Amino acid sequence: MRPTQPFRRRLLLLCTLGAVLAGAPAPHVVAQEAGAELKLSVAVGPVLPLGKAAARWGELLAEPGEGAIAVKLHPGASLAERDPGREFAALKEARADLAAGSALQWSLQVPALGVFALPWIAPEDAQLAAMARDAGLRELLRARVAAAGAHLVALAPLGYREIANRVRPIRAPEDVAGLRLRATASPLLQDVLRALGAVPQSLPFVEAQAAFAAGSLDGQEGLPSALAAARVVVRGQRHVTDLGGIGDAMVFAVRSAVWSAWSPAQRERAQAAAERAIAETKALEAEQAALRQLAARGASVLRLTGAGQQAFRTAAREADVRWRATVGAEVVEAAERAVAGAPPR
Repeated sequence: MRPTQPFRRRLLLLCTLGAVLAGAPAPHVVAQEAGAELKLSVAVGPVLPLGKAAARWGELLAEPGEGAIAVKLHPGASLAERDPGREFAALKEARADLAAGSALQWSLQVPALGVFALPWIAPEDAQLAAMARDAGLRELLRARVAAAGAHLVALAPLGYREIANRVRPIRAPEDVAGLRLRATASPLLQDVLRALGAVPQSLPFVEAQAAFAAGSLDGQEGLPSALAAARVVVRGQRHVTDLGGIGDAMVFAVRSAVWSAWSPAQRERAQAAAERAIAETKALEAEQAALRQLAARGASVLRLTGAGQQAFRTAAREADVRWRATVGAEVVEAAERAVAGAPPR
């Protein structure tokens, strides 16, 4: 005779209490009860490529069939105190079970993921894509993510963080000097911007809009899709520079305890669903389309030449050296090999 669900819960509670009284660690519950939903976190909504990919991952996981996994999407980093920088911590601490996040944001918890954002390490889409699909680099990053408490399921290029401002076109590093820019709260990113002479500020959306209205902010950085969604052109930021220097990647991960408890069929589904979500989202193409959208709305979109990119990379050299040490030599070397093997522009 099978025990009832309330009986199983009481038995688990008694076992946990006994373990605690005996001085042993409490067992970590990972099994998904029948009909229960796992929590899938993402920091942005489906209007942006990362949010779209996360939503699609959840849909594909739950489709009927072998290994189906019931999940509920929690956008807006709602499981991480509305802070994208805490999303990986939420995953590690069991506030989330799965997550699709930004490598740049997650590098606060897993420094090696910052490799994609090292200044001008991979200034072309094909090079960023080569880094994301490189088997050697993936294995190194998978080991770093595992050590931090999660299983890395998939990686994909997300795009580059660009600058929109109301003051002047940015053609050379000296054009960045003194610009007061709203920037995501990433130490790596802010360090690079400061190296270029900018004054980065991390402000919530509402505060940022007030600052723009008051003239105390000159512009902001972000993926083109985010700049378009923020209607930067309407707000007077008509100078957009496609720097191609600070890359980002989508990271799909599952909390280690959950991954360990899954069947082979569930693991296979999670992997296949992530890869399909990536293919359908086409993030790099979406970011290029967002740049065209910004231009259609009246922005002057400037694309740096190879020589221009090199000038910016030279200007950011001190920040680059510091963050390469943080990311780790082995990871950086693997990334550079992947970039070197990328097809020419």
